[in-house]
Amino acid sequence: MVAISMTWSLPTLTSSKLSRVNRSRRYSGMAFATVNKDTATLGVRIGEGLGNLPKVVLTSSHGSEAELYLYGGCVTSWKVGSKDLLFVRPDAVFNGQKPISGGIPHCFPQFGPGPMQQHGFARNSDWSIVDSDNVDGSPVITLELKDSPYSRAMWDYSFQALYKITLDKNSLSTELKITNTDKKPFSFTTALHTYFSAAVSGASVKGLKGCKTLNKDPDPKNPIEGTEERDIVTYPGFVDCVYLGAANELYLDNGLGDIISIKNTNWPDAVLWNPHLTMEACYKDFVCVENAQIGNVDLEPEKSWVATQQLSVG
Repeated sequence: MVAISMTWSLPTLTSSKLSRVNRSRRYSGMAFATVNKDTATLGVRIGEGLGNLPKVVLTSSHGSEAELYLYGGCVTSWKVGSKDLLFVRPDAVFNGQKPISGGIPHCFPQFGPGPMQQHGFARNSDWSIVDSDNVDGSPVITLELKDSPYSRAMWDYSFQALYKITLDKNSLSTELKITNTDKKPFSFTTALHTYFSAAVSGASVKGLKGCKTLNKDPDPKNPIEGTEERDIVTYPGFVDCVYLGAANELYLDNGLGDIISIKNTNWPDAVLWNPHLTMEACYKDFVCVENAQIGNVDLEPEKSWVATQQLSVG
């Protein structure tokens, strides 16, 4: 096992306004992190992605591959063989000014609407690399997000988020660890807003029967409470539904010939979403199955909350 320890710190900003405007200029001509060992042999390659945003490519010795952007800490691709099992919307922008629409965006410290911007700030903040490793041919990388003037303008707490990503032969695993580094307690909600490549007419999810549901169709502000009675849940039209107390393993049939296991620890809820005709250009090509923490996590100073997700395909 070979380990690399590195930190890639992006320039410190003096105001929340600067952190949101012309982010792409900050990457122009920026020197990328260098290490003493040949990172290609470790399956970890750091370079420039779309819009000159810093991108990390993970390649396992088994041939699988994943890509992630430091902007948003967002995994944008997971390939097993030649097939990409994740989906990035055609309207996604890579300019460092808007969240990347697709892959596995973060929702933190707020899922959905609320007192701050939609889905919080983690998905449009700059994460840094704090560690890289390779275990038996499987590359591992850990990203970090800390509070900044930008985050404190919306949520005035000191915190650390560590996001560990492991690529194996047929799986992509993540571990999210939130630590309260403040002197006062705070509360948050969170989710991984995962977009899967799919043929929506043939896509379905198994494992949600018996869950309490909060159906946001037709009125997102007044969800209809119910209980899921179906063994297999499909996407017949607009779908935006929260499943409380979901099982720790769901199965997605993506309608393209793949059954994807979505296994987790400490993500108690799930969300299914497809925008249907409100996103006519691409709704037929993806579905979202999201691991979520809908209720507040109350975290005392120096305490941590940890949740894991493992996506696997046969």
